[in-house]
Amino acid sequence: MELILLQKVKNLGNLGDKVKVKPGYGRNYLVPQGKATAATAENIAEFEQRRAEYEARANQLLSGAEGRKAQLENASVTIKANASAEGKLFGSVGPRDIAEAFTAAGTALDKSEVVMGEGPIRHIGEFDVHVTLHADVTTSVKVNVVADE
Repeated sequence: MELILLQKVKNLGNLGDKVKVKPGYGRNYLVPQGKATAATAENIAEFEQRRAEYEARANQLLSGAEGRKAQLENASVTIKANASAEGKLFGSVGPRDIAEAFTAAGTALDKSEVVMGEGPIRHIGEFDVHVTLHADVTTSVKVNVVADE
């Protein structure tokens, strides 16, 4: 399936690139999310006419992500969870919990922006969690998991 990217997609391409992807990825993720459109002759012509508009929107998204990164630079949040005496959690702390904690603290964060490469947190302690705000903008935040009394 050939698509034209309407914004930068990590590990795929930049704005305006014509890419070949598997049909399911294009049909189920890229097109519904507004990240790409089919590479037909009429869509290519329309994209070239509206290229400046797409670039302006991409720059606006990038600057917004940079502003949010500045807010999150040295941010930390404390999450209380049920834990055993040894410090092992009954359950786990995942991206949804972290996003909700930051949103409650006043910094809007979506669960899809929280990247936990090693899986959910299952012990009490302080952890560094990566946050991807844009394809080019990532930062790290501190999450302190404490036992609920």
